[in-house]
Amino acid sequence: MNSKIKILIVAPSMRNFGGQSIQAKNLIDAFKNDETFDLELVENDPTTFLQIKYLRTLAKSVKFWLKLIKKIPKSDLVHVSSAAKSGYLVATIPPFIISKLFRKPVLLHYHSGELEEHIKKWKMTSLPVMRRFEQVVVPSEFLAKIFADFGIRAEIIANFVDLNKFKFRTRNPLRPFFLSNRNFEEHYNVADVLRAFQIISQKFPQAKLIVVGSGKKEQELKNLATELKLKEVEFVGKVTNEQMASYYDRADIYLNASLVDNMPVSLIESFACGLPVVSYATGGINFMIENRKTGILIPKGDYKALAKAAIELLEDNHLAQQIIENARIEAKRYEPVGIIKKWRKIYGQMLSLPTASSSEAKPF
Repeated sequence: MNSKIKILIVAPSMRNFGGQSIQAKNLIDAFKNDETFDLELVENDPTTFLQIKYLRTLAKSVKFWLKLIKKIPKSDLVHVSSAAKSGYLVATIPPFIISKLFRKPVLLHYHSGELEEHIKKWKMTSLPVMRRFEQVVVPSEFLAKIFADFGIRAEIIANFVDLNKFKFRTRNPLRPFFLSNRNFEEHYNVADVLRAFQIISQKFPQAKLIVVGSGKKEQELKNLATELKLKEVEFVGKVTNEQMASYYDRADIYLNASLVDNMPVSLIESFACGLPVVSYATGGINFMIENRKTGILIPKGDYKALAKAAIELLEDNHLAQQIIENARIEAKRYEPVGIIKKWRKIYGQMLSLPTASSSEAKPF
């Protein structure tokens, strides 16, 4: 029996819980029993015992490079999950360089909604390097169009979700129970969710908001909640992917106020669970949500309109139920089977296989 084709996935670990790490884990899990491809993760954020800031960064970089030098020569293809800017520099450039040194085909799987700014500001390392990847894959039409504007063809393969992990619950009528689960970083702008919730609370004093996440802005956000005199806000911190399903089940409406975004998996998960989404019309979200059909889109930065739309859902049950049902149907587009077929095709083309293997990955 021939040995399997080895594909190295370079991506963040689940310690840094986020879109890239979840998609990498989902992909590896989906191919676990595959007869043709063997997927292995190399973490681009290895642990180290050092506590001193700059020494810790240096130790992580050295450990990462050494792991790549060990693993890439034994691989047939390298699949690099990429963020923007400094994350691109430290986590995407190294596997690209080492793949080229060992003459291994290398794929750029770009996720960040900051792509346009990244290309314009990081002129030495962005386009010149991106053009030398054998294949570029993005999860949304939004990013594909930006790449096309700069002369790079990108294949679209959507993020996918194991819908079996998320339970649909009928919410009829909706309760004023809200959820936010974006990390506490500047561009995710959880502060506007808190501001919108204050307005909602004035009309619905019984309203509750669950805030899941962690990050640099944590204390600032807690201080803002105090300043806004929000009594029914629960900060639950960082949770695992498995725990997240229970928080969707507790809430009835999902609020998102991100200022930069691509294809947040949390929106797909909300669709699947029965939470109508009210979100800023940011980046790739415009391609995920059809306004007033699968969710409600608000002009970016208008937290008062975010609150108004949430209140409308609570007061217009017909609209809310239509959105919930349409979004539930939309969620099925992100199931693993069809998306895994696209990955098989890409891998096969890059490796010049006669045809993609007839064996099917067993999703999860």
